Amino acid sequence: MTMPPVGPLDGVRVVDASTVLAGPLVAQVLGDFGADVIKIEHPRHHDSLRGHGAQRDGHGLWWKMVARNKRCITLDLGKPTGAEVFLELAATADVVVENFRPGTLERWGLGWEELSARNPGLILCRVTGFGQTGPYARRPAFGTLIEAMSGFAHMTGEADRPPTLPPFGLADSVAGISGVAAVMMALHHRHATGQGQVIDVSILEAMATVLGPHVVTWDQTGQIQGRAGNRSTSNAPRNTYLTADRHWVAVSSSADAVARRTLQLVGRADLVNQPWFSTGAGRADHAEEIDRAMSEWIGERTLVEVIDAFEAAEVALAPVCDAAQYVADAQVQAREAVTTVDDPDLGPMRMQNLLFGLSATPGAIRHTGRSPGADTDEVLAELGLDIDQVAALRREGAVA
Repeated sequence: MTMPPVGPLDGVRVVDASTVLAGPLVAQVLGDFGADVIKIEHPRHHDSLRGHGAQRDGHGLWWKMVARNKRCITLDLGKPTGAEVFLELAATADVVVENFRPGTLERWGLGWEELSARNPGLILCRVTGFGQTGPYARRPAFGTLIEAMSGFAHMTGEADRPPTLPPFGLADSVAGISGVAAVMMALHHRHATGQGQVIDVSILEAMATVLGPHVVTWDQTGQIQGRAGNRSTSNAPRNTYLTADRHWVAVSSSADAVARRTLQLVGRADLVNQPWFSTGAGRADHAEEIDRAMSEWIGERTLVEVIDAFEAAEVALAPVCDAAQYVADAQVQAREAVTTVDDPDLGPMRMQNLLFGLSATPGAIRHTGRSPGADTDEVLAELGLDIDQVAALRREGAVA
């Protein structure tokens, strides 16, 4: 089924030959904003994301989100006939996204040399754990390993407890959004020059980028950032606190003025007048005393009382929400940050809406993730293959 024109990337074709999360997220965001995304899966070994996370009636819910707006086909790239179909498909594309180990596409005769020969304007976005070069390039890597190696786990968790890993695909998601930015830069360059290029996204390097100044701090001072729980080494108050009716709230006060108003609100103007209070680093050195004052004041009041008081004082606080509370939040509802999409298998389902808003070309979620090979016949027909040719590919096992 041909997608209706929607979003700024209408007319852009993306071939998503990647699996699980980082690469597929690149393609998801591009599809959300109008690109025609063709998702390729092996005929017999489908994207393992289908089996990740919660399931309902045998359908992966994560898949329904990450594969939204994608047309799904099956194709065995390791078979010569499948590889030839891929070359033909790439020749019609603007972007190919892949996350095989370096050298895999080349082994199948589908490397940059072959792809660019058919389509000089093609953008090949390659997403791997360690990038296309270096001694680790061919190592298998998952986001968990990257979260450990990048420094994230070392600085996350309580000081006297083991390093902490996130309970979701953090590194892959950071790399996926980074890949979207890279693709848009490459599309801009091609618009100006007609020239395609290869994008090399390293999940490790993307993750390290979002961790802040830990490298330059070590380089210039020799200090290694360690674990401090919910506290910050740069400012205070910065922690979670429990209200009288047993709700957790988070407080942050990176700005000096906000920190002053916060401590005045909780009745500790005496701390504000201390010489060390004037800098974030000084407050961080006295986090124990500040946290005690915050905990006592917040612990004597209900969630509603705390939120109202902080809002009136123009200081920063937010409740710690689970998924149900996030969906019910007034801000989330007003912004339609969660939207409802009709799924042919499971009916209406709520999921996160588009990544950002565009006033003139807003994009849309046109459908949820499809079943394996749902669009194979349609896409192959667009390439000019007739019924007999498609049947031959099925007999060879190149498609399902």
